[in-house]
Amino acid sequence: MSEAPDLAKHPIIRHLPLLFVLSVAVIGALTLREYLSFDTLRDNRESLLAYRDQNFLGLAVVFIGVYIVIVAFSLPGAAVASVTGGFLFGLFAGTVFNITAATIGAAAIFLAARWGLGEMLTAKLEASEGRMQAFKNGLRENEVSVLLLIRLVPAVPFFVANLLPALVGVKFRTFLWTTAIGIIPGGIVFTWIGVGLGEVFDRGGDPDLSLLWEPHIIGPILALSALAALPILINTLRGKKEI
Repeated sequence: MSEAPDLAKHPIIRHLPLLFVLSVAVIGALTLREYLSFDTLRDNRESLLAYRDQNFLGLAVVFIGVYIVIVAFSLPGAAVASVTGGFLFGLFAGTVFNITAATIGAAAIFLAARWGLGEMLTAKLEASEGRMQAFKNGLRENEVSVLLLIRLVPAVPFFVANLLPALVGVKFRTFLWTTAIGIIPGGIVFTWIGVGLGEVFDRGGDPDLSLLWEPHIIGPILALSALAALPILINTLRGKKEI
C-alpha cells in the first residue's frame, strides 16, 4: 500500500509536471509562433466574429481555454491573446476573460513548479542561515508587496513572475489573488488596444503594442508600482528587514 506514496515522492516523478511544461514551452516557441500571431487573427477575423455572433458563450469558453494553455505552458502569443480578447468581446468582457484566463494559467504553472523543484528549493531556503535567512525573512515580511510589484512592472516577464514565487515558497493563495489584482492594469491596456483592432486591420496595419509605454499609460502603472514598493522601502529604512 505504501508503493504509491513512495513513487510520488521520487524526485524524477515530482519534477515531471515542470519538465512537461518546459518541454511544451520549447516546442511551442519553435513551432507555434507564426500561428499565434496577429496575421492569423487578421486572416480569420470574419469567421471569428461570425461565430461570436452565433455562439458568444461557446467562443468565450474556447478563448479562455486557449489562453489558459498559452499561459500555463509559456507559449508565444500571450499579448496576441490579450488583444484578441478585446477585439472579440469588448473592453469589459474582454478584460474579465483575459484576467481570468491569465490567472488560471499562472496558477497552473505555479503549482507545476511548486510540486517538484519549488518544494526542494523552499526546504533549502527554510534551512538556510546568514544572508539567505535574511532574504527569506524579508520576503516573508513583504510577500504581498513583492508579488504585486513584479506583476505591475512591465519589464518583468510574465513567466518569470509565475515561476519565481513558486521557487521561493510563496503561499499559493497569496500568489493567486496578487496575480489577479496585479495584472489588471496591463490587462486593461492590452484589451483596450484590441477594441480598436478592426479599424487597424482595415487600414492594413498591425496593433501598436508600444502604447503601453506612452506616458499617460505607463505613468499610472509606475505609480501603482511605487505604491506597492512603499512597504518594502519603509521596512528597509527602518532597518527591520534586509532584502
